[in-house]
Amino acid sequence: MSTTRLKTRDGDAVPTEAIDELKSLVRGDLIVPGSEQYETARRIWNALIDKHPGAILRCHGTADVSAAIKFASKHDILVSVRGGGHNVGGRAVCDDGLVIDLSRMRAIYVDPTSRTVRAQGGALLGDVDRETHVHGLAVPLGVVSMTGIGGLTTGGGFGWLARKYGPTCDNVIEAEVVTADGSIKTASAGQNPDLYWGICGGSGNFGIVTSFLYRAYPLSTVLGGMIAYPRAAAPKVLRGYRDIIRDAPDELTVYAALLWGPDGTPLTALVPCWIGDDKEVGRQAIKALTEIDEPLVVDLHEMPFTAMQSMLDAAYGPGSRNYWKSAYLSDLTDDAIDTIVEQSKGMTVPGSGILIEHCTGATKSKAMGENAFAQRGQNYLIALLPLWTRPADDKAQIAWAKAAHDALAPFAAGGTYLNYIGADEDTTVIAAFGENLGRLREIKRTYDPTNFFRANANIAP
Repeated sequence: MSTTRLKTRDGDAVPTEAIDELKSLVRGDLIVPGSEQYETARRIWNALIDKHPGAILRCHGTADVSAAIKFASKHDILVSVRGGGHNVGGRAVCDDGLVIDLSRMRAIYVDPTSRTVRAQGGALLGDVDRETHVHGLAVPLGVVSMTGIGGLTTGGGFGWLARKYGPTCDNVIEAEVVTADGSIKTASAGQNPDLYWGICGGSGNFGIVTSFLYRAYPLSTVLGGMIAYPRAAAPKVLRGYRDIIRDAPDELTVYAALLWGPDGTPLTALVPCWIGDDKEVGRQAIKALTEIDEPLVVDLHEMPFTAMQSMLDAAYGPGSRNYWKSAYLSDLTDDAIDTIVEQSKGMTVPGSGILIEHCTGATKSKAMGENAFAQRGQNYLIALLPLWTRPADDKAQIAWAKAAHDALAPFAAGGTYLNYIGADEDTTVIAAFGENLGRLREIKRTYDPTNFFRANANIAP
């Protein structure tokens, strides 16, 4: 029987007559169109993404991943890789091709003596936090517990611990990687060091990471919460925020945001997290943030780190439509603040927001080029985050994000954050990799010369 393939802009489809062959090679569940689980399995966090894979393989382990890669290579099938499925650009799924789904590979192993954590590639931040917390440890990860560790780590990884301990990618000791020929390699400073360099900030271009070994740090409780001011106070609050955090100790991370309250009230919010041992010192460090103007809410208390890690989950839950843009700024000037505030007036759907992340301290401690993560030189990351539910609003919400991004361009320092790149922004990948692009292409030619892994923030060999 001849092989039937449907050509799409995404690549070759899974040939229907080869499904039984793939089933015979793996232990995991193979889900195909028409099966009971298909509609649920193809959905990801961002409801704006609506793709129809030819098959979805929920892998049981590394052997399944290797077998799936070899099968796809044999039949020239497009492959996408799903970890947590939280990538805003929807690169976890593809039309017609094979989704290698790691979502059942979520085991976590903590060694409290060495303060290291082995996490399978399909784990979520919340999985890691839950297991490390019982040992009084934490790994520097992101700020939404539903995020997958794979995409976060290979794209950089900013969170509450980054100013003290560096981004997630700087805390990878070792990884197990299945490369484009299906071989299984250890990537570390001592084994395949070029591959190790590349996965720490180079996205999923070189293989599928089936497990990471991370450094962990002593941490049980933090001082955190939210300070909310009226939206009208935004110019004053953001100026005060800038001036206060400029000299803040690395134990304190504060995000600022123009967002909406649960009742639809437009707010200017500050979200602090103090990870130091001395909580009284933390209270004094945070106190000035509560006195910039007349706050509507001051909700600060000591809490388990796991609670802080999941505090923003409700705002970024599944089922909403999302389109993100981002820009790095070297300084949060008065003119930049005024532009941010002005652009916030275009947010018409409660749930949308503009987020300001402070990216200093240990985030900048490694020299450029020590690993593939290239965005270390700037102090602020501005994220434009429209969030909506009605397909009829797609055009307007995407247009707002693009217009606000254009308005910020005069203040931008160049580059972009890999983990915030939207579905239609493949050309901005070059900016995300910056001066590391040349070496990344060399590594790509070594480990994936045919660009087998291309449904990602792609580096063409």
